[in-house]
Amino acid sequence: MYAIVESGGKQYKVEEGSTLRVEKIDFEIGQEIELDRVLMVVKDEEIIIGQPLEKSRVIAEVVDQDRHRKIRIFKFKRRKNYRRKIGHRQPYTALVVKRIEI
Repeated sequence: MYAIVESGGKQYKVEEGSTLRVEKIDFEIGQEIELDRVLMVVKDEEIIIGQPLEKSRVIAEVVDQDRHRKIRIFKFKRRKNYRRKIGHRQPYTALVVKRIEI
């Protein structure tokens, strides 16, 4: 069984026991979080679709609060002596899916 959930404006495919990285959510490590924006659930051969599904939720545990690898942004305009180099590290929250409730 797996589900498609929405968090932070993005959609993720989750299964029980899987780990996913979502946009930063303000929760402590070890706390349980409820993702209630479940868009689709596939159980055996049955597909349940909604926008979002009523009474469905995914229970997950926060295991990490960290930042992704640094990406470098380099702006350059030729013949104008214009160069800008900056970096960015996007914060994320790592979740382990405990169970999917329909």
